[in-house]
Amino acid sequence: MNPNDLTIKFQRAMARNGLYSTYFLFKWLPFWFINGISNTMIQIGYSLTKRHRNIARDSLNIAFEGKKSGGEIEQIVKKCFKNLGQSMIEMLYMMAHPDKLDEKVFVEGKSHLDNALKKGHGVVAVTAHFGNFPMMMLYFAQKGYDVSSIVRPARDKELEEFLLRKRGELNVKTVYALPRQKCVTKSISTLRNNGVLFVPLDQNFGNGAGVYVDFFGQKAATATGPVVFALRTKAVILPMFIIRQPDNRHKIVIEAPIEVDSGSSENEDKAIVDNIAKITQLIESYIRKYPHEWGWMHRRWKSRPKK
Repeated sequence: MNPNDLTIKFQRAMARNGLYSTYFLFKWLPFWFINGISNTMIQIGYSLTKRHRNIARDSLNIAFEGKKSGGEIEQIVKKCFKNLGQSMIEMLYMMAHPDKLDEKVFVEGKSHLDNALKKGHGVVAVTAHFGNFPMMMLYFAQKGYDVSSIVRPARDKELEEFLLRKRGELNVKTVYALPRQKCVTKSISTLRNNGVLFVPLDQNFGNGAGVYVDFFGQKAATATGPVVFALRTKAVILPMFIIRQPDNRHKIVIEAPIEVDSGSSENEDKAIVDNIAKITQLIESYIRKYPHEWGWMHRRWKSRPKK
């Protein structure tokens, strides 16, 4: 094993064991105490993530080219990492104390979800790595909804086994993004059983299976799953976002259903692209309104269309 591999293995073990220790401590510590030490924990984490901070700055400069000053960009980076740290701490606490969710979360537009499920074809909950989005899934799972989420596994296999087990204990079913055919089969099965399938639609999807649509004025490789699933199953597409409030509670916003235009059989591919573009523009509108809530440390424009 070369030195770089050893370093990565050591870093992952440290992160994994830190998460385990924090989770088990949070089972016994009161939230007021955890909240009190969170700023120190976040500052330590911020100082150790130079590479991710640089990626976040690069992403913000792509998105807001010439429209935000260097100082404004830096403020968004700091607030973004603070929100991410707070979200991780809150989520670990809520995993240990799911009965406390009602104290931290409230919902706007819940009737859209309930009315969609009455149709019996399931719901594609389109979301993004925005706000404390895992808490949104946990909230609905704890309220008795049949919740599944498409996820990419953690690179650390031991950590992923822990997360998979905890998601299962908290009634959030896991649909792994790969292998792709298995993901499609499981997703369609979830919807045909009138489940709620959460699909983040804000990640680079440059393996040739996605489409390129505008995102902050740049072409971004984007998965087509939500629209394809809806066309195959008659599921309702509902955009859902979770937004941190000034009092550190979280508001879940469920938007009205996205009307999916299926187009003609000859133009189905174009219809899929048009619908994905429409959903992506809605996601962009939320990020523009709350830029500190999105995960800028992801290389969203990494893949480029062929010339």
